Amino acid sequence: MKDNSVTGRLWLAMQEIGVTKAELARAANVTPQAAGKWFKTNSISRESLDACAKRLGVSIKWLINGEGDKFTENVISINNKMHEKSSNVDSFIELDPWDSKTPLNDDEVEVPFYMEVELSAGNGSQVQLETAGPKLRFSKSTLRRHGIDFTCAACVKVTGNSMEPVIPDGATVGIDTANIAIKDGDMYAIDWAGALFVKTLTRRPGGGLRIRSFNMDEYPDENLTLEEAQQVRIIGRVFWYSVLR
Repeated sequence: MKDNSVTGRLWLAMQEIGVTKAELARAANVTPQAAGKWFKTNSISRESLDACAKRLGVSIKWLINGEGDKFTENVISINNKMHEKSSNVDSFIELDPWDSKTPLNDDEVEVPFYMEVELSAGNGSQVQLETAGPKLRFSKSTLRRHGIDFTCAACVKVTGNSMEPVIPDGATVGIDTANIAIKDGDMYAIDWAGALFVKTLTRRPGGGLRIRSFNMDEYPDENLTLEEAQQVRIIGRVFWYSVLR
């Protein structure tokens, strides 16, 4: 069940934009502990809510009652931008209309879009992505600005509701296959027990791993031991996602 409270909408906006509680606390000039209480008690002052709305670029009217447009005029519409999400994301990627016959310009690259995932058994099962299929276009300079080698970029389709409401079933995510070092709280595509998942990862003491879904009501955290964590292969860090509504 989705949380339709003020703090529920606040949390949703945080997850979509990639702003942490600590960042909101600084914006509202309160302690991180005070910000944490907003969500525990479902109570936040109007002054703090105004500060949060400004930091997130969302409409105060939408935060209060869920009415009207979510984003303010200062936030570029998703109709002509694709927002890079969550804890990983810090900017927008510009898009231009094109089709399969449109030639690439000097700053464009076609990134493979893996429509199917093939599971291969052998000395330990692993996810193998089919290389045949459509491609998505990205700006080389945009990828370069975010430290992504375009030869290591790929897109995959997400299935299931474990990452809702941020990444719904059928969404497309971009992954940087060269970036497999875990940065706590970031989102990664992983091969876990021979299946492909998109999850947020956090290292645990002793070499363990916490695997988290955004839909925590239905998919609680998986806290893996060191031995269990060694069965998880990181395919790449998620740097972008796209949702069509």
